[in-house]
Parts: sequence; C-alpha cells; structure tokens
Amino acid sequence: MYAVGIRVQVNFETPVDWTQTYIICPNHTSFLDISVLTFLCKTPFSFMGKEELLENPIARIFFETIDIPVKRDSKISSFKAYKKALEILHDRKSLVIFPEGKIDDNYPPVLHPFKPGAFRLATDYNIAILPVVIQDAWKILWDDGKKFGSQPGVIHVNVLAPIETKALGKDNVMQLEREVYNKMKDSWDLYNKS
Repeated sequence: MYAVGIRVQVNFETPVDWTQTYIICPNHTSFLDISVLTFLCKTPFSFMGKEELLENPIARIFFETIDIPVKRDSKISSFKAYKKALEILHDRKSLVIFPEGKIDDNYPPVLHPFKPGAFRLATDYNIAILPVVIQDAWKILWDDGKKFGSQPGVIHVNVLAPIETKALGKDNVMQLEREVYNKMKDSWDLYNKS
C-alpha cells in the first residue's frame, strides 16, 4: 500500500496479545479494509465473507484471501461456513468477520447494525472479540455505485480493547453484539467529530 501512497496509522486502545485467538470484528467501508487487516494482524487469520464477491473479477483481486465464503441466502452454506469457522478457531487461528455483513452503500458511510454470527461463534466457543474501527478507507478507494476511484491518503485504524467472552453463553449473544457495536460506534463518532 505504501507504494501507491496509502499509509495506515494504527492506534491500540490496549496492547494486543497476538498469541491469542480472536474473532476480529472490523467495520466495512471499502475494499481496502481487507488490505488494512492484512497489514494490522500479527497472527495467522482467515476471512469469512460473502461468496458473491468471488464472482466479480475486480472484487476477486481483493477477496481471493477469503477462506470461508458464505452464500447468505443458503442455510446449507451458512452451516458449512460455521463448521469451517470452528475448524479455523480450533487450529488457534483468528477469524475476521465483518459484522455489518457488507460494505456500506452510503457516502459518507455510517456504522450499520450488526449480524449475530460473529457473536454467536464467540459465545459458543469462548473466543474474545477484537473490535477494529477503520476510518477513511472509503475516501481512498471508493465505489459509490456511480463512480469508482482512488487517491493517496492515510487510513486511520483504532483497535479497541479485546472483549472476553468466557463468562458469556448463548443467552448473551445480543448483549455482546450491542456492547461491541456501542464501543465501535463511540470510536467511530469520536473520530468523525474531529
């Protein structure tokens, strides 16, 4: 990314123990989010993403690293993806799941409600959530449905403190989802006010 004038500035709320396994939950505003996470993560990890991204030749360039494709409208695909995610987590690899489920269609983007999958996995298997807030990637590589373009710039990343799930169970999925959403929204709003 540096070769094309893109820089990444990372702020860690607390130090991250990269020897731990996490479900990494970033917001999603640009195709660049994948590259940012590759730059950020100092541990082996896999992505979970929608299968349709692999059908688009341009998007495929960015999403070839997706290890778990999911066909969103298929219960069979969702079940297979869940099983594959368990294998990855069992092998002590972290897993990146974009809880919004897609890149925002709005410009400027907002943080949309989360889907429960990442939080269900986290509570079922006591895996800590690592919330990541990516800012400004949409300004550097954009596709608003009418125009597609790019420019050099700085992507700001705020890695929030990991949220432990060891004391949580299946009844706490929505509570965990709200907690992660609220922390990410606070970080998003604080950055965008400045």
